[in-house]
Amino acid sequence: MFGYVMANLPELEKDLQKRYMAAYCGICRQIRARASNAARLSLSYDMAFLALLLMSLYEPEEASGTRACKLHPIHPRPWTDCEIIGYCADMNVALAYYNCMDDYADEHKLRAKLAAEKLAPALPRIRRDYPRQCEAMERCIARLSALEKENCQNPDEPAGCFGALMAELFVWQEDLWSPALRQMGMALGRFIYLADAAVDYRRDVRKKQYNPFIAMGTGADPARWEQYLVLAMARCTDYYERLPLVQDKKLLDNILYSGVWIEYRRRQGKKDV
Repeated sequence: MFGYVMANLPELEKDLQKRYMAAYCGICRQIRARASNAARLSLSYDMAFLALLLMSLYEPEEASGTRACKLHPIHPRPWTDCEIIGYCADMNVALAYYNCMDDYADEHKLRAKLAAEKLAPALPRIRRDYPRQCEAMERCIARLSALEKENCQNPDEPAGCFGALMAELFVWQEDLWSPALRQMGMALGRFIYLADAAVDYRRDVRKKQYNPFIAMGTGADPARWEQYLVLAMARCTDYYERLPLVQDKKLLDNILYSGVWIEYRRRQGKKDV
């Protein structure tokens, strides 16, 4: 369900590509430090976007450097670090854990259970540090599972449920920016859920698994699906533009106005082959 919120790298200048990857590698480093080496496999580009958004809004003091690692031992990679990078690392680990546990509960995937076990040791600390966000993950994922079991025919309900989860992740701290961040996170979460449903439509038909677009009973209708996506992204960018962002604005624009659509169509085309 994740990995849609990515940059359109060919359209980025070299310095912006470097900045983007530095945020991604910074989160990876913090996942290793806060959880484990194995937990780094759960890293998603969605969290790199969230980190860059919050860093642009709050402008915390950053540390940076270049270093090789076990995943990239030959060519050193740039990294950046700050308290927001650490926050996004924790949210990545917690979200991956709850997602794996949900996969195991729904489909009894042994791989999901093993992955959750690798992430579990970090959960008590993350729950203690971020109770609001973790409670939202638990509540919304449980509600999503219930809607899927009910074969909910209204795509707005499960999409809104996942949106509510993302809304709480977008709020790092309660302040005057919280309302806009929540609305932005809600809309982006809806986009991610519906994009994933559209991409997985044929697979879910074949495997007889829940998909809101199957439950609607209208058959394959990519044009209609895209209307849902356009509306969700329009709402997301509306609240995004209300934030006083300067640092990394060009990079964030690339992700929201281009990257998410490139990735959606890439996945859609791959599934159509």
